Parts: sequence; structure tokens; C-alpha cells
Amino acid sequence: MRILFLESYFPPEVGTGPHLAFELGEGLARAGHEMTVVTGFPRYNVRVMPSQYRRRLFYRENMAGMEVLRINAPNRYGNSKLSRGLVQLTCPPFLAFRALTARRPEVVLTDTGPLLTGIGAELVARHWRVPCVPYVTDLFPQTAIDMGLLHSRSLIHMLQALERSFYRRGSAIATLSEGYRQYIIRRGGAAERVFVVPTWADLDQIRPTYRQNEFRAAHNLDGRFVVLFAGTMGLAQGLEVVIGTARQLIDEPDLIFLLVGDGVEKEGLQKLAAGLPNVRFLPMQPKTLYPKILAACDAALVTLHGGVTTPTVPSKTMTIMAAGRPILASVPEEAGSDVRQHVLAATCGFVTSPGDTGALATAVLQLKRDPVAGREMGTRGRTYAERHFSRQVCIGKLERILRSVLADHGQAKSPANGKGSAAT
Repeated sequence: MRILFLESYFPPEVGTGPHLAFELGEGLARAGHEMTVVTGFPRYNVRVMPSQYRRRLFYRENMAGMEVLRINAPNRYGNSKLSRGLVQLTCPPFLAFRALTARRPEVVLTDTGPLLTGIGAELVARHWRVPCVPYVTDLFPQTAIDMGLLHSRSLIHMLQALERSFYRRGSAIATLSEGYRQYIIRRGGAAERVFVVPTWADLDQIRPTYRQNEFRAAHNLDGRFVVLFAGTMGLAQGLEVVIGTARQLIDEPDLIFLLVGDGVEKEGLQKLAAGLPNVRFLPMQPKTLYPKILAACDAALVTLHGGVTTPTVPSKTMTIMAAGRPILASVPEEAGSDVRQHVLAATCGFVTSPGDTGALATAVLQLKRDPVAGREMGTRGRTYAERHFSRQVCIGKLERILRSVLADHGQAKSPANGKGSAAT
């Protein structure tokens, strides 16, 4: 297949979004498909733009078997909510324009992410008269409403109308959990055309290995029980519960909460943690170091703010399982239903409610005082990830959906076996 992939975030940008997009494109290219990626110039979590991208409008390069077409869209990533919102508004039209310069595809794939990126991809697909398959990884605008970022009723109604229309028109829609799938169906997606393709973990790169590694040594973590949060520190993560838990456990010897990453809430969290000797912050780290960071921890956190009501599955859930570390999940009952399901089904950690610092502190102490039980939880998580979240299995599901949509283009038939779960 000739696949045109519109993606807002892509390496050398750093973070979960760019990394997963790269792995998706690389996986489809390895399967023998002709992959063209349309994206912007690298800015997200990139402190200094590499020299080859400067003073250009367009740039073309090859990465891991993919042709990557870039456009210098007017996006300036900052730590303010306004700047992030402006990026989501301004970048998609430029990506759509750049996509029209590519060779005619057979199918258009996009990661939404930003809803407007999906709509831009749909317009490109209409131009070429080919099907469009969005992979929905963020339920916008509902997540922004949940976090209090959208207040204007007229703007909310307009965005919700765009969302419903977009879901109704999709040739097929892939999304990352059953909770997401049910949300999309309630918003207008046809059940027979909405499919679950979980976020995957690279089980070859991320494996259970020794804790006493060079990352521990470099950051003076030897001999400590390390509770890790690695990723975006935004509104949706609700990381205040971690600082509150650390405050409760301040007298616990050799315990440290390590928060690695960046985001709009990081500065506020650092102020909240001021004076706490058992909390340490590190900036966003290179992807190549991430497996060692996971290996260096004794337990890892998956957190969601209590105000989040739409279901979501942070991809760190899968990578923590892959690393063979127990999960400490602090998630709302509804929004975290899929996380809860995975952790409880795998019996690989503890689930607590957002803001419940007492319950989270109890779980941390239980793991610290019974390391054998923690290692057994990690082993069970790894087994569960191998069964459900391997990169080959998950990308293979998406590939089958693309093939079936292409074969049935214009006939409105459901992909694969006609069932909406696409989970087998």
C-alpha cells in the first residue's frame, strides 16, 4: 500500500507522541508498505533545532524506510496553555498543504491527536479520492473541557459538532482502548467501523533488566527505593498527588520520588515540592535512555487528574509492564477504567483514586517493604504486555484495517471479520 501519514509530532522531537508515531511508520514500512510521513519542523521538546532544518520552508528526508516531508509551520511550542492551543490551530492547515505535494496515496492515515489534524487529513484524502483512517489517541475537545481549558459555549458546541461529523464520516476509525471506542460510538461513530488498536510497547528495547545500572549511578540513586514518573507533566496528569504522597513519606529512609519530563505544570509542581528531600525532578531525557530509566526504578506511576472524565490509557502503562516494574496507578474510576482493567487483569500493581495520598503512600510502602512481591508483579506485567501489547501485534491490527478499508473503499463494508473490536 502507498500510505500517506499526517502526524503533528515526529522525531527528532522527543516524547511519547513522536516516538509512537515513528514506530508506527517504521513498522508499516518494514511490512513492505510505501510510507510517506507529512509533519512539521522539529520543535516539540527540542531545545535547539538541528541546522539542516533552519531557514527553510520545506525539507525532505528519509528515516527508517520512510519518506518524510516537512513544512516549517508557524508553531512555537511554549509552556503556556495558549501557545499549545495555537499550535493545534495553526499547524494542521500547513500539514494538509504539504501533503498535497506528495505522490498520490492509496490511503491516508493520521494520528488525532489534534482534531483539526484529522480534519486536514480527511480533506487531503478527499482531494485524492482515497479513504482516510484516523487513529484517535486524544478525545478532543472533551479532554480540554474536562481540564477547564475550554469555556466558551459557542466554541465548545462548534468543536463538538466538528467532532461528531468527523466520526460519522470515517471510513474506519482506530482507537487505543475500549473506553475510547465507546466514547466515539456515542459521538456518532458507527460501531462496525470503530476498532481497538492498543498503544504498544517495544518489547525488544524495553525489557526487565538490572536496577543497578549506570543511570542509577549517574544520579546517585544506588541503595534507594525509586518511585518513577516519566513523561509529560500537564494538567491531565494530576501529579499533585505524588507530591502529597512524598510529603506523607518524608521520614521514610532511602525513598525517592523521581519525576522525569517537562510540561506546563512542571514549574508549579517544583514549587509545591520545594523543601522535600525525597522529590527530585529531571528534564525530558532522550529516547535511547528511557529503557535504562525504567530499569532503574522499583515502581512506576501512572496518574490522571480527578477532573478527567473521558477514558484514557497513558502509554506509559504498557512500557512499565514491558520493563517488568510494578505499576502505581492513581486514576479516576471512569477515565481510568481501561488502566484499572489492565492493572487488575495482570495483577501487576495497585490502583488508587486521584488525590488519595494515603492510599498511594500505603501502596508505596507495601512495595518497598516486600520487594519480592513487587518483582512478581513486574513479571506478571511483562507477561501481560507480551500477550497484548507487542509492537508487532498492535501495528499488525492497524495494517489489517488499512488493507480492508482499501479493499472495500466505496462499499462501506466493515474491516476484518465485521466485528467492531478488532482486538483479535
